[in-house]
Amino acid sequence: MADESELKFSEDHLWVLEMGDSARIGLSDYAQEQLGEILSVTLPEVGKFVGQGESVGEAESQKTVVELLSPLSGTIRAVSENVVEDPSLINVDPYGKGWLVEVEIAEPEELEQLMSHDEYELFIED
Repeated sequence: MADESELKFSEDHLWVLEMGDSARIGLSDYAQEQLGEILSVTLPEVGKFVGQGESVGEAESQKTVVELLSPLSGTIRAVSENVVEDPSLINVDPYGKGWLVEVEIAEPEELEQLMSHDEYELFIED
């Protein structure tokens, strides 16, 4: 499981864990609580390029369907087959086994636009 203090967050409630030239992306704990039980997840194909703010899939819960908007531009390096098969992993372990995609970072400066864990905590309190 990722240490939350190492994560960066987007205003769309996705977290980013920088891993050298790639980054792992997932749905924040706050987002999964808001959604409730996640029933299904759709993720992109490996090798697809996504721009910052573009869709990297959808998460469907009992309440709603949300589009997952990429916090970073890059090429999809891996998708979590475990989450596709068992979407409840997002509810159980959002910062660990519940990760969604891994991207090869195209624009490293986009990382600077994301919130730190502390900034995100303040953002969701408002």
